[in-house]
Amino acid sequence: MSKSKELYSIAKQYMPGGVNSPVRAFRSVNSEPLFIKRACGSHMWDVDDKEYIDYVGSWGPMILGHSHPEVVEIIKKIISNGTSFGAPNEHEIELAKLVCEMVPSVQMVRFVNSGSEAVMGALRLARAFTGRNKIIKFSGCYHGALDPLLVQAGSGVATLGLPDSPGVPQEVTKDTIIIDFNDFSSLKEAFKIYRDELAAVIIEPVIGNSGCILPKDGFLELVRELCSINGSLLIFDEVMTGFRLSSGGAQQLYNIMPDLTTMGKIIGGGLPVGAYGGKKEVMEMVAPSGPVYQAGTLSGNPLAMTAGIVTLNLLKNNPPYDQLENKTRVLCNSFKDISIAMNIPITINNIGSMFSIFFTNKEVIDYNTAKNSDIKLFAKYFINMLDNGIYMPPSQFEACFMSAAHTDQDIEKTCIAFEKSLKLFQLSKT
Repeated sequence: MSKSKELYSIAKQYMPGGVNSPVRAFRSVNSEPLFIKRACGSHMWDVDDKEYIDYVGSWGPMILGHSHPEVVEIIKKIISNGTSFGAPNEHEIELAKLVCEMVPSVQMVRFVNSGSEAVMGALRLARAFTGRNKIIKFSGCYHGALDPLLVQAGSGVATLGLPDSPGVPQEVTKDTIIIDFNDFSSLKEAFKIYRDELAAVIIEPVIGNSGCILPKDGFLELVRELCSINGSLLIFDEVMTGFRLSSGGAQQLYNIMPDLTTMGKIIGGGLPVGAYGGKKEVMEMVAPSGPVYQAGTLSGNPLAMTAGIVTLNLLKNNPPYDQLENKTRVLCNSFKDISIAMNIPITINNIGSMFSIFFTNKEVIDYNTAKNSDIKLFAKYFINMLDNGIYMPPSQFEACFMSAAHTDQDIEKTCIAFEKSLKLFQLSKT
């Protein structure tokens, strides 16, 4: 028995499902999780010392690669002074300045401890600022495990096949309006019906939690226009896309300015962190400047702040985005060529350093079209890739991430593994 199997057997005795986040359980790919021992650059090693090329990257934050030496060095230096003070420290100011400089729409920022917490704060603030209650979200967008938003949430919810979560009262979700991503007419209709009640629209500008799904031309522009006309706030959930699609996130890439932005992942260099920020007039409603309460003992802790400072400075001063996009394009084009040659239909969505492979011959433009994918075939693909030393997200409904640490050799090995995986599909049909 492998050490991962032994550990999983023990873990299930003490933690629900043996994990601390559902998708890690590998259930949607009919397998059991690997327990990871260490990671460096673009590679990870499990507890049995098997090596993998990693395209999960801790679900996005490892844009520079695992254990980047400058990030590790600053953590070692700072930790000797203490891990948390529950009091202000100068590193908070430096990181806040960086975020405000790099993200076009952000004039003030509040640091928290997770993306979920950032979304919670942003929604509360939007409701207080507008004096309204209803929120529009898009099917398949995941904004954290918050009761009001666990409705057609994608990500782990989609992976487990749960349309909603038990324990979430209907009263909590009654003010959440669901619209399909890229559905222009439904969006316009929702604004007509709920015009005076809409506090905000929250959206992943590029969906990462139903797989990678891009906005159609003009869709984000329409969302921005309708919010501006209606006096509703536009919230970009850039927990995944922030500092990944460009140094200023998706809003810089698409030139769309939201009123509020939620961030996470990258801004802590891989440590637990989140943030929400936006226009000064909105953010100054947050306590203690204003009446909207939000607090956190570990918010702004020196470890996450300094790791984030190093990471964002590296991204700002030596932007890797063209290189990342090129590597991702090479990998995705190779996958397409291999699938065509072997007559196995796939659809690949990619932008910047994000990509997803859907086992369907149809265009994937929203959660509904993503669900048309062959989940059983994806599970086989995942296991085949894992057997060949490639660590992909263990769910059809998650995005893959390229890092600056991935090499041409990594990409070549990944393509070889992909071809081997598809060959096994062919053999199973004969």
